[in-house]
Amino acid sequence: MGERVLGFLCCVAAVLINEPAAAQTILPDAAVTTEAKMGTQAGLEAWVQDFRPRALVAGVPAATFDAALRGVEFNPKVVERDRNQNEFTKTIWDYLDTAVSEDRVALGIKAMARHRDLLSRIEAEFGVEAEILAAVWGLESAYGTFRGDLPVLGSLATLAYEGRRAAFFEAELIAALKIVGGGHVDRFTGSWAGASGHTQFMPSSWESFAVDFDGDGRRNLWGDDPADALASTANYLRHWGWQTGMPWGLEVRLPDGFDHDQTTERVVKPIADWQAMGIRTATGGNLPDHGPGSILLPGGHRGAAFLIFPNFQVIERYNTADAYVIAIGHLADLLKGGPPIAATWPRDLRALTLDERKELQDRLGRAGFDPGGVDGRMGPKTIAAVKAFQKARGLIPDGYPSLEVLVLLR
Repeated sequence: MGERVLGFLCCVAAVLINEPAAAQTILPDAAVTTEAKMGTQAGLEAWVQDFRPRALVAGVPAATFDAALRGVEFNPKVVERDRNQNEFTKTIWDYLDTAVSEDRVALGIKAMARHRDLLSRIEAEFGVEAEILAAVWGLESAYGTFRGDLPVLGSLATLAYEGRRAAFFEAELIAALKIVGGGHVDRFTGSWAGASGHTQFMPSSWESFAVDFDGDGRRNLWGDDPADALASTANYLRHWGWQTGMPWGLEVRLPDGFDHDQTTERVVKPIADWQAMGIRTATGGNLPDHGPGSILLPGGHRGAAFLIFPNFQVIERYNTADAYVIAIGHLADLLKGGPPIAATWPRDLRALTLDERKELQDRLGRAGFDPGGVDGRMGPKTIAAVKAFQKARGLIPDGYPSLEVLVLLR
């Protein structure tokens, strides 16, 4: 999969729901033309004509292309949303306040009760727990109550023309045109990113993973009946290695003096090793043995700590933001009757802006701590650089790219 990011602090390089790892290439700002950055209706129309031969070569019938994209409109708000996704621009605590609110939990319990038989059948066939499916459903469309109202083709065309991730969005637009040409959807609306349906599948994910669970001969993710969408989500997660009966992770308590260099997904240890280092559950008990895992500090050393397992990485296939994955896992736990997160968050901190994140990387590099480039993405190389800087300054090396770190670098 592509490079992970601290989701709540990542910049415009956000990864979309169901985006294949190979498509996560981001063009640097210099590679995007000024016209594409600004965007105009005339520019989009010219782009559509330039795109037409590529779409036809890819198998889109000319009649479908011409009819579907006739009158397509440039939407600047779509570009703006692409640069400001909540999972990537909020602190994790602010994101979780909304994503795992009391209302969302209560509505989820009602939705699960209403579709208990359906969820049980899907779980039995695909091996993905009902609560995980309900959590994805809850975060993606508020349990089907809001599936998006933007024209999918218009959103995808806008983002492909805008150019920052042209190859990815062109491929998604081609897949969407084939869905339309095949008569699979009557009203193709969805999110600003072109995801649609109850669980917000990208068009290429529909091609690869959608299933006809209700047996009506259609793989319909867009109607009022959520059966095909929920089963398709289960099929997607199973394909990427979901382990039935295994947790995504659990909240843990770190001992005083813990080596925070160990808090990275790249460090994987058997449970016995973590136990020997003094790590316990949030309530102080022994760690359950679900196989090797990693310690994650999504809010730095002052926030909650999680022991994560391979199912965490499976949820990342849906959306790579740590905040999103933790929200899905925690919401699923709450739907099972589990406890809220016990630790407090450092709510006095704020998320760095894009300019500040770039400045952070630039100053890290100038100080001799290689962040792997200046793009605003808080990926593993940047986190490692922050840790190295923190160690050099005698700070707790949790890798959290805070304003404190930036001020010290200044």
